[in-house]
Amino acid sequence: MSTFARLPPSGIKVVIVGAGFAGLCAAIECDRKGHSVILLEKVKDVKPLGDLITFDSNGSHVFGQWENVLETLDPLLYKSPGIDYHDWKGQFVTRQNWDADRQIRTRSISGHRGEIHLVILQHALDRGIDVRLGQKVTDYFETDEGAGVVSNGEKIMGDCVIAAEGVKSPGRKAVLGYEDLPKASGYAVYRAWFDSEVLANNPLTKHLVVNGDTHTGWLGHDVHFLATSLKNGKDFSWAMTHKDAANIDEDWQFPGKKEDVLKELEGWSPVARELVKCTPDRNLVDYKLVFRDPLPTFVSSKARILLIGDAAHPFLPTSVQGASQAMEDGVTIAVCLEKSGKDNVAQALRAHEAIRYDRVHRAQMTGVTTREQWHKADWDAIWKDPQSLHFKREAWLLDFDPEVHAYEVFDATFAKLNQASAVEKKQEAFSNGAATLSALPKAVDV
Repeated sequence: MSTFARLPPSGIKVVIVGAGFAGLCAAIECDRKGHSVILLEKVKDVKPLGDLITFDSNGSHVFGQWENVLETLDPLLYKSPGIDYHDWKGQFVTRQNWDADRQIRTRSISGHRGEIHLVILQHALDRGIDVRLGQKVTDYFETDEGAGVVSNGEKIMGDCVIAAEGVKSPGRKAVLGYEDLPKASGYAVYRAWFDSEVLANNPLTKHLVVNGDTHTGWLGHDVHFLATSLKNGKDFSWAMTHKDAANIDEDWQFPGKKEDVLKELEGWSPVARELVKCTPDRNLVDYKLVFRDPLPTFVSSKARILLIGDAAHPFLPTSVQGASQAMEDGVTIAVCLEKSGKDNVAQALRAHEAIRYDRVHRAQMTGVTTREQWHKADWDAIWKDPQSLHFKREAWLLDFDPEVHAYEVFDATFAKLNQASAVEKKQEAFSNGAATLSALPKAVDV
């Protein structure tokens, strides 16, 4: 029987909706801090679906806090030491070595989204967290003392509710008070994942898989194509971001057509085109990239419902930060609840927002800048300075421990919030008093 590090019980009951990476991280971290957790997930049977996902160092080191998780993940992960960039015709431009241009605590973690997800879900179950699958949440509600949801017709109450259902989360309306609709970004991504045996037997593509893991990119005007082999070259994944004028449908994801991809890649590298041709039809999807305006708040009016992960701040893939920021969210709210205690849960949620708001929106912008860096590249300038093409690896973003940071800033943040709250109460009392005086009968001269 495994034993897990856990602080003494805090008495705080946390209801989390959504068992993606944000919800799972929040559940595990809250459990580590001694909080009681109920985790609700709409899927009845969790399967290893999806394709490549990356947790950069600011998110990946969190896995190291969880007993035996890194050891379990290791055989599933991408281990290429860098990425080779080419222009769209296939001419080599530059190699970016991951270990040469960053100062970080731990390496990034990349692998199949579904496979990594199952490992983390199993860790939550092993910890004894109350994970309930097949849950349809139809309502959120809150009082001054707590919050809850209606799931499968049952009211489930806690001291707070964390909405981690992704970009379509109904929790957004519970927090904002209105429905905010997604907007088309003007871009979409073709994505694929498949066994690389077909590539190993193809003269054009075998070099990408027979000597272990590789990472390759081809960049052109308003298109970039990234290809990755994993598990010592056994699995292969590619993604192509391109301009897209289609409307947003309910699901945003559709089966992709190889003829459409090849049309986009006319005149491109024969290797990139061959990767598309070798992709099994059933393994290709077309995913519409959408965005939402930055939210004015992540916290409901009574500060008992909190949005985290994509429900609070959806990221473009070119940021390579969506998963890591979700991890930062989960760690931060657990610390804030620990430090605030059961009597100050509402202030804990407000402190989480104050700690996370500016950083997460600054991180979001990296998705746009990286896309523009590649899609609007000045190739005359690039040939003079090939390293200008490199993906930015900035210390403020990557060399960051969300748990250490939350502990460092919580007390000052909490005090500032309490001071602001006291001022608001005085202003409210003054306003109410002035309103009462103005309603009194006026003196009459006689």
